[in-house]
Amino acid sequence: MTSRQTPRTDPPRFRGIRTYRDPLGRFSLRHPSDWHRAELADGRDGVFLSPEAHECGTHAALWVAPLDVHVVAEDLEVLSAGVEKGMSGLSDLTVTASHDGVYGNLLKLERCYTFSQDGAVRQRRAWTLYVDTWQFVLLWQGRTPEDYYYWLPMANYVFTSFELPESLWFATDRDLAGPSGAPVAP
Repeated sequence: MTSRQTPRTDPPRFRGIRTYRDPLGRFSLRHPSDWHRAELADGRDGVFLSPEAHECGTHAALWVAPLDVHVVAEDLEVLSAGVEKGMSGLSDLTVTASHDGVYGNLLKLERCYTFSQDGAVRQRRAWTLYVDTWQFVLLWQGRTPEDYYYWLPMANYVFTSFELPESLWFATDRDLAGPSGAPVAP
């Protein structure tokens, strides 16, 4: 906590809920109505949400990127190693939780960790999902570990409200996929 911050004694409160729907129909999520929406940096395709307009170090973000291949359950080990390699570039990285899950051909890699950035310790939770030919990354970051935990109940709501369209769920169904992982036409 910086000297200009005052300690928070009351928990954050929901004042309403808004739904963000991806313009291309690839996902939706709900978030507190008074959180601020912004475009993602670096040309990423998705949404950036922050509980405080003047401080975007604490935020939730979701971006989606197309892949050149159909991802299948057997790709988990390689993709998990890639996530670990990407995270290794963060300064003072401490992984506090790590879980990989496979749901048909949908892969979910979850990491919770702290790292240093601009002289401060940040705390983050990240889901990286591989859904057929798409990669989704959903992040929750606290500017400080204290901010991370203060806003965590609302961030958990954002994470649990994340939805994929039925068509993407069908694309990850192993019973409907061909040997390459590509969906088979009926």
